[in-house]
Amino acid sequence: MTRLLATWFGCGLAPWAPGTVASAAALALAYLLHRTMGLSGTDFLWLALVFLAPAVWSAGRLEASSGRKDPSIVVIDEVVGQWVALVGVAGHNWLGWVGAFLLFRLFDIWKAPPARQLERLRGGAGIVADDIIAGAYAALALHGAGRLGLY
Repeated sequence: MTRLLATWFGCGLAPWAPGTVASAAALALAYLLHRTMGLSGTDFLWLALVFLAPAVWSAGRLEASSGRKDPSIVVIDEVVGQWVALVGVAGHNWLGWVGAFLLFRLFDIWKAPPARQLERLRGGAGIVADDIIAGAYAALALHGAGRLGLY
């Protein structure tokens, strides 16, 4: 169960860019939930919060069993961060969804402060915390762009 969750049902085993694959899978699931159940905005924040503790737990357990710091197969952190990014999407049109994906990936790779510092936390907390910050930065950028009518 730990490996299944931490790799987000195998996305982390992708041979190329597993974090991007997991972000895309998280976005696809969110879109499905939006279309079928009407989830949006704060609903995605609640979804991220529900998965926060299991993400920290599974990431920490898989890190410990692998013997490597933040192994690339652990991608549950990208899933939670991507859902945080969706909080900022206004109107839920295709530009907002693409923007959420691209901005989250940009901020996740960039690791603007305090993301890089939080990455140094031990275990699963360090693996997940920087992605939450990246998601929050993406959400703020999307919210601002939406308020300005840019998408």
